[in-house]
This record gives sequence, C-alpha cells and structure tokens, in this order.
Amino acid sequence: MQAYWMQMSGSSSVLELRTSDVPQPGATQLLVRMRAASLNRGEFLAAHGLHGEPGSWKAIGGEGAGEVVAVGADVTRFKVGDCVMGRCAGAFAEQALMEEAEAMAAPPKLSWEEAASIPLTFLVAYDMLVLQGRLRAGEWLLVNGVSSGVGVASLQLAKSLGAKVIGTSGSAGKLARLAPLGLDVALASREPDFASAVINATDGLGANLVVNTVGGTVFAENIRCMAFEGRLATVGYVDGVVHADLDLAALHAKRLTLFGVSNKLRSKAQRAAAVPGFVADVVPHFATGRIRPQVDEVFGFGDLAQAKARMEAGGHVGKIVLRMPGSD
Repeated sequence: MQAYWMQMSGSSSVLELRTSDVPQPGATQLLVRMRAASLNRGEFLAAHGLHGEPGSWKAIGGEGAGEVVAVGADVTRFKVGDCVMGRCAGAFAEQALMEEAEAMAAPPKLSWEEAASIPLTFLVAYDMLVLQGRLRAGEWLLVNGVSSGVGVASLQLAKSLGAKVIGTSGSAGKLARLAPLGLDVALASREPDFASAVINATDGLGANLVVNTVGGTVFAENIRCMAFEGRLATVGYVDGVVHADLDLAALHAKRLTLFGVSNKLRSKAQRAAAVPGFVADVVPHFATGRIRPQVDEVFGFGDLAQAKARMEAGGHVGKIVLRMPGSD
C-alpha cells in the first residue's frame, strides 16, 4: 500500500510517499481502508514534538474516516464493512489502524471528507469547552485564531451549547466566512490588542472561556480580557512562542483557571476516555445536521505537499482534507 512518511529536522520537513506493508490489527484494533484524512497544523510543526528525534522518519496523519476491512480478536463494537471515523496514527495511507476505543460510527449523512474532519479536532474542542472548560449557555467564548480547524470546531460546538462567541483573525475575509456559523463578534487583528474590544462586547464582564490556538504572543492579552472565574485553554502555539508573562495579580483577583490541551503525553486509555461522552453529546448534532464540519479544501492523495503548503500559508478556514485513492 501507499503511505506518507515525514522527516523533520529543526524547522524544516521532508515528505515521502512510500510503498509500505499493510498493517495487521492487534486484538483491540480495526484495520480501515482510509477514504479521507484531514490535516492538523501541529503534526507539521517541529515545536510540537510529535515526530521523535530530529532527522527520524515517521508515518504521518492523525485522523480520518473509512471502511473496516479487518478486526482484531477482541473487537466487539465494529465489523468488516462498517463506516468509521477516528483518531489513528499514520492516517495518510491507503490503510491504517484505529483503536476500537477511539473509533466512532461515521454519520451516514456526511461525506468521507466531512467525517474525516471530526475526530481529533472536535474531540479537542469537546475537551476544552465541555470537559475542562465547563462552558454554559449564555456565557462568552473567545477564540484566538478562530478560522483554524480547532477554532471553527470550537465556534460550532459553542453555538450548539448556547454560548456566545468572539473570534479573532488577521483576515476580515475569513471572519466574514464564519458569520453564517454564528460568530457573534468578529475582531480582525493580528496584534495582541483585542482586550478592550472583548470587554466592550461583553458589557464589561470579559470572556468566560478563552481558547488560545495562537500561542504566547496573545497570552497576556487573554488574561486581561477574562471574566471573573474565567478559564483559559491553551491548545497550540503556531506563533512559536512557548513562554509568556503571567499576571499573578489578575490570576489571584479574578480566580482564573488555566489549563492545557494536548494528546501527545496521554495514554491510549486517557485519549479514549472522552469518546463515549462525545458520541452521546456531540455526534448526534452531526447526524441531524445541526453541526456540519467546515471543509476548506480537498486535495488528491498525491497532493499532500500542496495541502501542507496551503495550511502553512494560513489561507484556510476550517479543515484541509486529503482524499484517498479510489474515493472519488
């Protein structure tokens, strides 16, 4: 089968399409014929540490959707022929393995590309907004970099929870594309200068929950615009800035909660723990059409380099997806 590998050294990376052996499912795994897989910025950033030692090669791709072609001996929830979506290592390949505990039935109304855009991005949003962020109806959510995959998923999930959403982006055009998804307040700025606008939009209260997809350059500004007992989720640092000043007086006086969201150091059991709640709470919204994954652009299997370049150029709104051979 064909599969993509990547070598990362410092800030540069090299992609290679290889002929690889078809993996064999372990006792709790599914072998999936991949129909589509979506890109995530973190897997192409050296700073996120997802690729082992510099200079080493790694099969890449973290989420996708397809048809089950084989199951392990202990698998009980899925059978050959089922349509599934889930997080899986090496998803940019004709076939890949998913853990049964992380696999989910793909909603039949969605395209393969839409289903492939759900597992990692929306599970991260669910972790930030529901499990850790405790976002409630009527509260204000601020999303830095709202046009990213995680940003759009956070916007869509927040609106389904009845929250109000403020989004920042350096592109007014991107923000305009998110208005139909329910973005309440659009702040077009590439600078950390949005605190006063957030305070004004929330009638002086500030944001109850902040999702920081950008990194250290906006951290201090996020603290300034948070509400009493506000929560701040840090999910990425595409700006490459991993250190920031913390206003301890604000942390103390406003009783703030700061937390991080990452899959890298979590065990399989820890990653799978959120899946049942996500299936019960969020997947029905995809089935009914209340939430529709925002697919920015779909590339052919041979065009991963171009898809990666589009992501790195930052022109996308939502998810960039790779379509697998034979899935047209």
